[in-house]
Amino acid sequence: MTQPLTTPDPTTAAGAVARGAEAAGTGPAAVAAVPRDPDGTPLSIAHGPAARPTGVLARFEDWARRTPQAPAVIDGDRTWTYRELDTAAARVATALRGRVGPGDLVGVCLDRSTALVVTAVALARLGAVYLPLGPRPGERRTEAVTEDLDVACLVGDPGVLPARHCAGDLTALPLPIEGSNAPTAPVAAFAPPAAGARRAPEGALYAVLTSGSTGRPKAVAVAGPALSVALDWYRAETGLAPGDRQSLLIGVAFDPHLLELWAGLTSGAALVPAPDDVRWDSRVLTDWWRDAAVTVSVAATPMVEPLLDRPWPQDLSLRHLVVGGDRMRRRPGRDVTATVHNAYGPAEATVVTTTYAMRGTDAQAGSATPPPIGAPLPGVTVVVTGEDGRPVARGQNGELRIGGHCLALGYLDPELTARRFAAPPQDPPLPGVDRLYRTGDRVRMTADGSLEFLGRLDDQVKISGVRIEPAEVEAAFERDPDVRSAVVTVLRDESGHARLVAHVRPAAGTRPATGDLLAAVRAWLPEQAVPTAVRIVEGYPLDANGKVDRPALAAETSAPGGCATPSGDARGTTPAERLVLATVRDLLGRPGTSLGDNFTDAGGTSVVAARLLEAVERETGVRLRAPELLRSPDLRAFAALLDERRTTRPTGA
Repeated sequence: MTQPLTTPDPTTAAGAVARGAEAAGTGPAAVAAVPRDPDGTPLSIAHGPAARPTGVLARFEDWARRTPQAPAVIDGDRTWTYRELDTAAARVATALRGRVGPGDLVGVCLDRSTALVVTAVALARLGAVYLPLGPRPGERRTEAVTEDLDVACLVGDPGVLPARHCAGDLTALPLPIEGSNAPTAPVAAFAPPAAGARRAPEGALYAVLTSGSTGRPKAVAVAGPALSVALDWYRAETGLAPGDRQSLLIGVAFDPHLLELWAGLTSGAALVPAPDDVRWDSRVLTDWWRDAAVTVSVAATPMVEPLLDRPWPQDLSLRHLVVGGDRMRRRPGRDVTATVHNAYGPAEATVVTTTYAMRGTDAQAGSATPPPIGAPLPGVTVVVTGEDGRPVARGQNGELRIGGHCLALGYLDPELTARRFAAPPQDPPLPGVDRLYRTGDRVRMTADGSLEFLGRLDDQVKISGVRIEPAEVEAAFERDPDVRSAVVTVLRDESGHARLVAHVRPAAGTRPATGDLLAAVRAWLPEQAVPTAVRIVEGYPLDANGKVDRPALAAETSAPGGCATPSGDARGTTPAERLVLATVRDLLGRPGTSLGDNFTDAGGTSVVAARLLEAVERETGVRLRAPELLRSPDLRAFAALLDERRTTRPTGA
């Protein structure tokens, strides 16, 4: 494991973690010797230092007793102390007690906010299982979740909840309604569970949804001790302690936000919820880091990489930046003042399992070569296996399998759990490891035990840091009666960024509009899983085995005129129109995009918006904000705004 940038202060929580690690023999020196085969060849097995799982809620409660007046959440102009947060959580727990108990799943439809933090603490206090769905989960997707899972209630504003729950029993919740992304009238909405709905396994602290190949999301449950191991590493590695400010930046539907949330609360630090526009614009992100005096942050790789392409701001308080969710394509430059941790970890192994730390003083700083995903965290064992499930020699490619304290309890589907969480090989033995999770990721372990990420072994793809099963996207299209079948392919641009294209075969006698199809699937899919383009096709090319030839289908998409998109406004008449149109077409891979298209309806996402705004500023020197793009009814209006700003810009600015 990489070392912290500075030695933890022994008077802080991080120092206490470091002292405990030394006393227990869990520092780097405690890592086991390299396993070898009978011929003496080093095998692709690596163990992190030893770890001792602890409680999560108890650490927060300890800080609430010890430092009740310390800031726990700094939300704009409002600061919540540990005592105030503890009291607010107690009130919410009281409102839910008797209706929600140990082991009950609670779907949380809130955004990054003080209300979210209070809800997480209240549910942990009740022993309930926190199931983050995000502030706008989509009615169809939420319905699918509540049909498959025994969800006791949904928490959020009534406007984002399914009709079945809004028509049921609503209990007003005393959650904070001020600050960033705050709810307006939060309730707990109760509805009877569907027949056969699955409960969470005993001991779960939270459950998160991952993409499912059946067309419905699958839920994985994680226990508190597994999260505590990751939190202990995080505090020791970053030195997070009282006086620090920890970002609350990651989208609520994705499990890294739990690392942020509980890292702050279990270290005596203050959480700082990010305003919504921060995630759309990397320059707004750095401004927010500066203005909010954030010292430790977690962010998605696609949002951070543009920051590394320009001079790093030298006036930030940021010491540590944990980056993950997608392959990192370059190393930070010598001007980057924060330690950047390239983190890897599936939800099934509790957020983060391996990391690689990079600093501006490193010999390879600024290199355009992708960094490794690093070495295992304390309590984590990683094994690279061949097709036979046995470890391969170091330097050979194989599938990554993960074991140790980090493993989730499993999916809420026992059969799926049995398939993906398997017994380890008997030879060589792996002491203390009774299960290994098959990630489906292709990796290579170097001689020093560090892992290099090579890609996926299956059809999964990462879009903006989120794992997507193309089959789930296809199933969302095929729910439409006008669709006979759908096939989704993945295209990558020269920089390696992926996007999805849906190839739809209409039902007999129908002529569905591509815009209507995209609007329909948004109710089923997370933002990142919505394709940027739809092609209407009469059939699919087949390979020699009679299966759909996906590479050939993708090649058709890349050909001129390959994607069916709205017509008109082909070239634009002003320089701004031509710039906006050409950039959006390039970013979305939709050559037929017109000025009359709305950015979001055309397939624009938060990551695409950030890249568009950067391109506009690079070409014109005019900096526009994400809300201005999103409020524009179409691309023509956005281009007009750009023309207006260029006209009124002072000479020489």
